[in-house]
Amino acid sequence: MNRVPLAERMRPKKLSDVIGQDEIIGPGKILTEIVKKGEPVNLIFWGPPGTGKTTMAKIIASEFKADFVEISAVTSGKKDIEAVVERAKVNWNLKTRTVLFVDEIHRFNKAQQDAFLPHVESGLIILIGATTENPSFEVISPLLSRSRVVVVSPLSKQAIKKVIQRAAKEEGVEKKLTRDAIDYLAELSGGDARSALGDLELAMSLAKNKIDIETVKTAAGKKVPGYDKKGDAHYDNISAFIKSMRGSDTDAALYYLARMVEAGEDPKFIARRMVIFASEDIGLAGNGALSLATACFQAVERVGMPESGLILAHTCVALSKSKKNRDSADAWYAAQDLARKSMGLPVPTWLRNAPTKLMKELGYGKGQKWESGFHLDKNYLPDEIKNEKIFKSTEIK
Repeated sequence: MNRVPLAERMRPKKLSDVIGQDEIIGPGKILTEIVKKGEPVNLIFWGPPGTGKTTMAKIIASEFKADFVEISAVTSGKKDIEAVVERAKVNWNLKTRTVLFVDEIHRFNKAQQDAFLPHVESGLIILIGATTENPSFEVISPLLSRSRVVVVSPLSKQAIKKVIQRAAKEEGVEKKLTRDAIDYLAELSGGDARSALGDLELAMSLAKNKIDIETVKTAAGKKVPGYDKKGDAHYDNISAFIKSMRGSDTDAALYYLARMVEAGEDPKFIARRMVIFASEDIGLAGNGALSLATACFQAVERVGMPESGLILAHTCVALSKSKKNRDSADAWYAAQDLARKSMGLPVPTWLRNAPTKLMKELGYGKGQKWESGFHLDKNYLPDEIKNEKIFKSTEIK
């Protein structure tokens, strides 16, 4: 029995064997060109799990005949980094390059990232980091500025099917694996090749005569697609949800809502975003939208899941189908911008309170009256910005 997992056995040994990364591998593409020129570059691979980040790092190190050192930011600390540095110094004396691969580099704090920065700067270590999070927020600026960020694409269903077919052929089960099973394995994977190969391996061990869809279902069990509520999937889905409502695409809005609910997203988070949307995107086109969204948030708090899904869907459809108007939101952003630029300007004297006799003599509150609809033909804004127009009314669509 082979104790090495199938995913590990199927790991490509050269860039040309990597499936599904045509944007970064191939003639004229960044990784191929780096290897071709023979000059190592510090890299940050940014992409979902199971898309080949570790594999590509190993291939690059192999192409450069470098010592490949792999650590995980989840389990490693400063001492592990120091040990890598010592190993790199020995390699340096032996005229061997050291490629340090840091998996989940976003989990290293600033101090830990700072620890290997000098050695990256000196060239002692060639850094290849892998992250599922946006490196702009998770990797320190000095390290980011000395590295090339390479976006690793999610694997398409077609790419996953190719990975499965290649593995099935390699394992000698190509004829036993049905087309429906391949399709189902690819669907279950969520774009994660490692997950697909893990499911295939278990299905292979369970199968008697053929590996069909029922065998795969037994092997995989019920799976919920990966969705990190603190990661990019969280932000990508809520962004798609809001933009779909903004574009009045009710079907898309409901779809992204369902994805978030199925993944276990906090329903109050979704409802809270709809409250903001009602004011920002519908605004003056439907003043009742804010009340509806607020009622949705309160109902979700009180009712709980799964019934709150109906309340979220009801509100989602209503907001999607509403007319949209951003006049009040745009005016607010313009007001904030103008206020930041002119915080030091004095409030016009006649608009100020006049609680003392001296203040009245100085003109504070001059001409003001406490009566409905009262308006003075004066500048309400400071003189320096008296001609600024903040609120601009547009046609409601």
